[in-house]
This record gives sequence, structure tokens and C-alpha cells, in this order.
Amino acid sequence: MADNSSVRKQNEHSDLVYGLEEKPPVLNGLLSALTHLLALFVPMVAPALVVGGALKLPADMTAYLVSMSMVASGVGTYIQVHRVGVIGSGLLSIQSVNFSFVTVMIALGLGMKESGMNENTMISTLLGVSFVGAFLVIGASWLLPFLKKIITPTVSGVVVLMIGLSLIHVGITDFGGGLTAKANHTFGSWSNLALSTFVLFTVLLFNCFKNAWWRMAGIAVGLISGYVIAILMGIVDFSNLHDLPLITIPIPFKYGFAFDWHAFMVAGTIYLLSVFEAVGDLTATAMISNQPVDGPSYTNRLRGGVMADGLVSVIATALGSLPLTTFAQNNGVIQMTGVASRYVGKYIAAILIILGLFPWVGAIFTTIPSPVLGGAMVVMFGLIVTAGIRIIITAGIRRREAVICATSLGLGLGVAFEPEVFAQLPILFQNPICMGGIVAIILNIVLPYDKSEPAVYLSDDIPH
Repeated sequence: MADNSSVRKQNEHSDLVYGLEEKPPVLNGLLSALTHLLALFVPMVAPALVVGGALKLPADMTAYLVSMSMVASGVGTYIQVHRVGVIGSGLLSIQSVNFSFVTVMIALGLGMKESGMNENTMISTLLGVSFVGAFLVIGASWLLPFLKKIITPTVSGVVVLMIGLSLIHVGITDFGGGLTAKANHTFGSWSNLALSTFVLFTVLLFNCFKNAWWRMAGIAVGLISGYVIAILMGIVDFSNLHDLPLITIPIPFKYGFAFDWHAFMVAGTIYLLSVFEAVGDLTATAMISNQPVDGPSYTNRLRGGVMADGLVSVIATALGSLPLTTFAQNNGVIQMTGVASRYVGKYIAAILIILGLFPWVGAIFTTIPSPVLGGAMVVMFGLIVTAGIRIIITAGIRRREAVICATSLGLGLGVAFEPEVFAQLPILFQNPICMGGIVAIILNIVLPYDKSEPAVYLSDDIPH
């Protein structure tokens, strides 16, 4: 391993303050870790809150999902940055709950509830199929060298784009008050809209600041200020905070283990599509960390990172968390701070595990009213959409890529708007993300590639 002096020489001609293998002082490392946590903490716990709210899970069950999300993210981050053997990317790759599974879990869970399944069996089935499906990612990690022609920016971008577009429906539902408000006929009330709009305005206001630290804190500040106002409005229920145990003990398969083949087909497809997203995130992290993005070293990092994604999801779903994946948001933090040291990831891992073990942390998140979450989520989920667009345009847009995107989005969103249109096809074609991703992959394989056609880049449309 290179010493600090040699690493500093490598960083002299870059924007990095601490390179990948350089150990920052403890205080600097902790500060960098807290900066990362500020940017990713809310998106990390949001999926469990959204799924718990949409499926109307008991507060203690949702709180446990939130707690295990933090514990699993901490364990997964340590595995990624420490790189045990061939497992892990060895980059500052932060693990967080995969947004790809939010709409899928909600759709599958609601179907199970409609069939009369109780909440315990429903959760055990959702986590059971996710546990088994995670092994598909581990297997796919060994096939990455053979998937180069399939894993293109166009395909990866379409998958990320469909994830964001599918989640916007969830965000705007919470913006109006959530499913509870629909049930008690207060959905879209002036009080709900005013609270959501205040949170949204706060996030946008902080995003206008020139200081990057304040911009990053926008979503967290918006949620906290909205939560305080909700308390003053008397709409926050603190009854869930009574009689909490001192520590949350992770219990493997706490709600049992069940399996359903139809649900597995959908979850398995989402897992395989998440590989495309992980490859893009890991490539971006390697690039801004001044690491090679081709050759044997790069291939080994990709394989190790994707393998860790699968292994961590096995651990996470066994503990009671939704599946995990590498997180894209921390790439922006690396660029802002100039800290790419993987040792910072170990601080992040430790903090997450400690927070996850205290039940009051997860329980407090379950008391956040839907309008407060909705005000932040419409921005958060919209940012996923823009991330997908940015991935698509990285390699330029030709007529071929435009056709792939148009067809994939048309059919994917079509399924979202009219779920029954493909009711006679296998269940995985009835999910918007699966439909859009599969169509993008097929078209990317079969459509001819014309190298003579010039690609249009975003910068081509901007006056110089």
C-alpha cells in the first residue's frame, strides 16, 4: 500500500485533498464522514418510510425496517471500502437502500394484502424473495466482462430514469397528505399542501446558496423545519416513542421466511437491472477518485463492487432491511470536499451501525407526517430522473439511442398509467421499471449501430 507522501504526489495535479489510499487525521475523517451522512441520511431511510406508509405497516415494524436500513448500510459500506479479498470495490462507495425496489415492494405488497395475506407473512415474503434474488447479483458480478455491449449509458440511464419517474407518483401522493389523508378525505387539503410547499420551498431556497455545504443540507433542513411546524400544528403522533427498548437487536428473519415465485420474477429482474445502475455509480466514483476506468484494475473493482452489492443485500434482507446498492449521491460530496479516502467510509460505517442500534432513531422517523416527506421527496425523486438523463447523454445521443429511450419510456410509463394493458403477459412486464429496462436491453442488442452518424452532446446545444 502506498504511503501518504507518495499518495500526495499523485494528488498534486488533481483536485483531491485526500486520495483513495490516504488516511486523513481523525477529526478531518469524522468531518468528511458527517458531510457524507448529511447528503445521504434522508435518502437512506426514506425507502423504508415510504414502503411502510404505503403498505400501512405497524409503526414498530416500520421503525425496525428503518433501523436495519442503517445497520445494513453501515455493514455494507465497510465491506465495500475495506475490500475483503475479491469482495468490495475498495473505493469510497457508500451502500444505501435501493430506490429501485420501492415501487416494486409497494405493488407486490398491496397485491398480497388484497389476497388476504397478513402483514407478517407479507413482509417475510417480500424480504424472502429479496434475499434469494440478491444471489443473482453475486452471480452477475462474474459476467460483467461479457456484458460490456449491454451495459451502455443508454440502458443504464433508462433504468435510472424509470426508477425516478415511477417514484414521483409516490412523492406526490405524500405531498397531498399520503394514503391516510385519502382514507379520511383530507387529501390535498390546504393544510397539507401548505406544509408540503413550505418544505419544498425550504429545500429550493437552500439550493440557491453559493455555499456547497448549505446546498447539501437543504433536504435535511427542509425536513427538520417542516417537522417542527407539523409539531406546532399538532399533527405529529408521538405515541410510538413510548416503552422503546434501549437497543434494537438485529434478528435474522425476524418476521419469518416465505417465498413466492411470481414476486421473485419481478424482484429478480429489478436486481439484475440494478447491476447496470451500480456499474455507472462505481465508474463515476473511480473516475473522480483518479482511478483507472478501464483495464484489469477497473474490471476487478467493478466485479468486487457488484459482488459486494449482492452480498450486502443478502445480509440486509436477512436482518430485515430492504435491498441495498451503491449510492450515487456521495460522488458529489467527493467532488465538493476533495476527499476520496476510503478510510472515511469506515467512519461512516461505524456511525450508521451505532445509530441503527438505537430504536428511538428509527421510531422518530416514523412520526414524520406524509406532507413533510412529500415536500422533500418530489425534489429527491426528480433528481433521480435528472441523474438518468445525465447518464444517457454522457455518450451522446444518436437516432438509435433516441429510439431506444423513446420506446423504453413509452412502454414503461404506459404500464405505469395503465397497469392492466399487459395483464396477459408474465408479471415482470407489468412493472414499469422492468418493462422499460427489458425493452432498452433488447433494443440495444437488436438495433443496428451506425458509427458514421454524429452524436449530439448536451454541450452542442449550448452557445459558446
